[in-house]
Amino acid sequence: MAATEYEAVPAVDADAEAAHLGTVVMKFGGTSVGDPEKLKRVAARLVAARDEGHRVVGVLSAMGHTTDELLGLAHQISDAPHPRELDMLVSVGERISCALAAMVIHDLGHEAISLTGSQAGIVTDTVHGKAKIVEVRARRIHEALDEGTIVLVAGFQGVSTAFEVTTLGRGGSDTTAVALAAALGADHCEIYTDVLGVYSADPRVVSNARQLTHVSFDEMLEMASSGAGVMATRSIEVARSHNVRLHVRSSFEEGDGTWIQQEEKKMLEKALISGVVHQREETVYRVEGTTAARLFGALAEASVNVDTIVQTNAEIVFSAPVEDRADASRTLDALGVSWTSRDDLGKVSLVGAGMKSHPGVAAKTFATLEEAGIEASIVSTSPIKIACHVPSTDVDKAVQLLHEAFELG
Repeated sequence: MAATEYEAVPAVDADAEAAHLGTVVMKFGGTSVGDPEKLKRVAARLVAARDEGHRVVGVLSAMGHTTDELLGLAHQISDAPHPRELDMLVSVGERISCALAAMVIHDLGHEAISLTGSQAGIVTDTVHGKAKIVEVRARRIHEALDEGTIVLVAGFQGVSTAFEVTTLGRGGSDTTAVALAAALGADHCEIYTDVLGVYSADPRVVSNARQLTHVSFDEMLEMASSGAGVMATRSIEVARSHNVRLHVRSSFEEGDGTWIQQEEKKMLEKALISGVVHQREETVYRVEGTTAARLFGALAEASVNVDTIVQTNAEIVFSAPVEDRADASRTLDALGVSWTSRDDLGKVSLVGAGMKSHPGVAAKTFATLEEAGIEASIVSTSPIKIACHVPSTDVDKAVQLLHEAFELG
């Protein structure tokens, strides 16, 4: 029996990388493939990249609101859909996009093949709904690329080590694309979305927000974890770990977009603050009666994505996404601890590599919020971030004031 060739994500084979320079992975989000006409434009972009001489891998999300519609259908059928069957259901959206795009590419006179996550060799752990990629077995993709075929991979999904269909959770198609780019030794990974690139703030909140040309992995990771919706946090972590350059671009307009890559000297000499990002809602928990190790071990076991953590004496304060509320509540009840939560807070974060060598950022931040009468209930920091939990009703105002105070427009 022939042995299966494995290609783990953490270690890209050097010979494969040298042999496959010119490979580009192009990921298209749900708005980019929202209807048949948009799918045709996506197919044309993939063909154009192939005509330029690239070896092309496309990673497609489900069309428009397909995933939400499938989830809604599941909850009409069952109050508590079985996790395995839910993954079987919602994984079909991306397959539809890939099959349709492949049909268009064939009509345009090129060879294309659509692959499910499992057919593409995306191997995950066994957690349904929030699976993590453990390796990529890329042999089938390599063979198709060697034949000049455009490969379309269904994002957001894979096959577990127990041979079950799994989905990767929110932003899973981004993670699929970056993991494939790492495993294939791609030149870079292009992320096509409905905006021109990464901005200094959400343009819907700040009218004069500025598009950024370059952002470091660390900055983008902080921005993504603090609310910037351009890319998923997990995908940035994979890109940073394997040095996969990312290029965020618009599916609908021409432009240079934003490059996300390793920090360079010229990047360190840029603006003090890169951007102000926000989340309008984030549940904050206060817990007593347990140790940090026991608490966060249980939350990790329940796949709750803990963000901010503050411990003062016996009280532990942490935040988590609103969508993890049910899992967090069940876990805290099972631990038998004393706990309360707040759902009326959002988070506003200043992010910038420049603040590492510039004192006074925190002082200016708090002075700006205090002058506007905005109370920061919880504050957390890193060398390149200051995050403040403020009332949800004050989030937009805080973003606008801080954007203006640090002259980011």
